[in-house]
Amino acid sequence: MPRRLQVYETAEITVTFEPDLCIHSGVCVRGLPAVFDVRRRRWVMPELGAAAAIAAQIGHCPSGALKYRLKTEDAPAP
Repeated sequence: MPRRLQVYETAEITVTFEPDLCIHSGVCVRGLPAVFDVRRRRWVMPELGAAAAIAAQIGHCPSGALKYRLKTEDAPAP
């Protein structure tokens, strides 16, 4: 059974995580440990980082499990 898409939002950014795509490389956790922390129950906390920094870090996700949309944009980021 596929796991549910997870959505985390602030006023500036929406972060989504598709657990079934994740390869657990740890790139997100090492890059922004305050925002991405697998030891927490809510492991993504975008309110703890700048939207631009979060977007840049998500761009390094090798599996594409993490995606973002800046609230000032009309379309999702690639």
